[in-house]
Amino acid sequence: MITVGEQRWSPAPGLVVLAWLGTAGALAWFVVLLLGAADPAGQLFAAVVTLGLGVAALFGTVARPRLALHGHGLEIRGLTGRRHVDWPAVQNVRVLRTRRFGRETSLLELDLLIGGEERLVVLGRLDLAADPEDVADAVRPYLPTR
Repeated sequence: MITVGEQRWSPAPGLVVLAWLGTAGALAWFVVLLLGAADPAGQLFAAVVTLGLGVAALFGTVARPRLALHGHGLEIRGLTGRRHVDWPAVQNVRVLRTRRFGRETSLLELDLLIGGEERLVVLGRLDLAADPEDVADAVRPYLPTR
């Protein structure tokens, strides 16, 4: 195994700012509907849009960096905190390619063995702000040989 320099992948900052701006706009829309005409369907729709954009913006802000490589292993962050995984616990790294709406997308899959339990972590381009294939290529050299 080679010595690893720290590498990090996070959602793109511009996309997170855009999500916060969208949340503010959706909240303003919701307030206008709430104070204006009695349109319960519109109010519900505006509330759901506001909540969805707010959660996405919060996730993009809190879960930074989403994936980091350290000398001892991986660090994966989410809304509820971070998880450190030593290199021996990383079982496999692969890229899943699927075709949706006529466009090919890739997902990075990390198979982890934590406390005797297998865990699957799936990260996409929005999580990493990079091509999952490139991230997988950066992680693979540090995996213990089996």
